[in-house]
Amino acid sequence: MTGATGFIGRHVAARLAASGMHVGAIGRAPRHTAAAQTPGVEWLYADLLAEDESRRLVAAFRPDILVHAAWYTRHGLFWTAKENTDWRAASIALAEAFRDAGGRRFIGIGSCAEYDWTSPGSVAWPETRPLLPATPYGSAKCEAAARIAALCAEAGMEFGWARLFHLFGADEPPDRLVSSLAIALLAGKEATVGSGRHRRDFCDSAFAGRAIAALAVSRACGPVNIGSGQSVTIAKVARLMGDLCGRSDLVRLGSRPDRPDDPLYLVPDVRRLRTVVGFREQHDLRARLAAAINDQRRCAANMASMA
Repeated sequence: MTGATGFIGRHVAARLAASGMHVGAIGRAPRHTAAAQTPGVEWLYADLLAEDESRRLVAAFRPDILVHAAWYTRHGLFWTAKENTDWRAASIALAEAFRDAGGRRFIGIGSCAEYDWTSPGSVAWPETRPLLPATPYGSAKCEAAARIAALCAEAGMEFGWARLFHLFGADEPPDRLVSSLAIALLAGKEATVGSGRHRRDFCDSAFAGRAIAALAVSRACGPVNIGSGQSVTIAKVARLMGDLCGRSDLVRLGSRPDRPDDPLYLVPDVRRLRTVVGFREQHDLRARLAAAINDQRRCAANMASMA
């Protein structure tokens, strides 16, 4: 597995290891102590952008399944970063190394940014929705998926591609919606939001990680949307967080302009995840938002203790 210390990857690795699988995690170095100490995970250090290093480790470990969760993901920068080109090439090279090592099943992590965002509507987006990425990030993911799918088909390997939508959870960047609302509300400051009309599927990172782990060990092939299956407005999320923090008076809907290119409805159809993969876990949004708020509260307390 790659990206095993990441926002999603740590949860995938933990779930697979807990199921009894021997997980080899390829990376430069573990960034999170808890992730680095996950029982059942063997750390294999390599720079994935250096093809010779990753090829050597894949050949030595000879995995049956490869879950590729590593990419350039710095918040606010990844959409247009030149690193997307590097990671597209590295992902294809990794798949080639996996094929040459006798691999059986390749699972990659894609994005809702691969889909066409210009078509209006209020119907959940299935995996058959046209692909029309509007950013270098979406294009690189889309191109990597196409190349790796073709490579796997030619080699007789199984290929799965998990498309992520709107995630939140522990250690998310502070300027994402859920974390930014939690930080403001816990500090007793106004939590500014746009109109709140937009509908999304807000999914906890641990839930998404377990869904990807289920995809990895299933026989499902092709693209699979990852989400909770719940469509909620941003306004509802903001109000829920205000209620959970006991500061509903600080939620300011309509205090910021909406982005003109932001689809009103961006929600995954998760029927393939439930019926083909067989992942039917229920997602309690209120409970997961409460956990995210508690995580921010702990972070604030830790920072205060070090001041």
